[in-house]
Amino acid sequence: MDKHTFITEQLVNRGITNPRVLEAFKKIPREEFISERFKENAYNDSALPIGHGQTISQPYTVAYMTQLLGPKEEDTILEIGTGSGYQSAILSKLVKKVYTIEIIEELSNRAREKFKKLGITNVECIKGSGEPGLPQYAPYDGIIVTAGAKQIPKALRKELKDGGRLVIPVGANDIKIMTRITKHGDTYQEEKFGKFTFVPLVG
Repeated sequence: MDKHTFITEQLVNRGITNPRVLEAFKKIPREEFISERFKENAYNDSALPIGHGQTISQPYTVAYMTQLLGPKEEDTILEIGTGSGYQSAILSKLVKKVYTIEIIEELSNRAREKFKKLGITNVECIKGSGEPGLPQYAPYDGIIVTAGAKQIPKALRKELKDGGRLVIPVGANDIKIMTRITKHGDTYQEEKFGKFTFVPLVG
């Protein structure tokens, strides 16, 4: 499947309507973030292995989470779980700055090289655990967690700006409920969306 067909059939026809999100998917080549042996599957809507027991998420899942996050041009976003770097690259076309944390050093280094190759300069890769968040650059307009958590880390709530959004898959087993937390002053609005499968959050 080519990129144009993929965007129409797998994103637009399944409810991804944000024009900025769709434009970002046109600009970022997913094939750059997967190994040579899987490149022919780059625009299939499937997760693919990237080593160390991790995967690059299905494109639809990346688009769905990005649309829920609702990124704006001047936003600063924190991503927990760099993985292949594909989600960060999509966000790089939508916001001012992305900080992304990855606990596996090889994946972090590999993503950093991909960003350099593609001329992406507004993403900063940090090696470490994501559960404490990244308080030194907080607060954030949005936080996105690209691995499944058993519960929502309290630190991430605290690092949101007023009006900020946290998108995170949460659940006790392999099937996670996509959850969006929006901060309103001292309160947090919680919304639940569809069910998804994710590798577990490591930390």
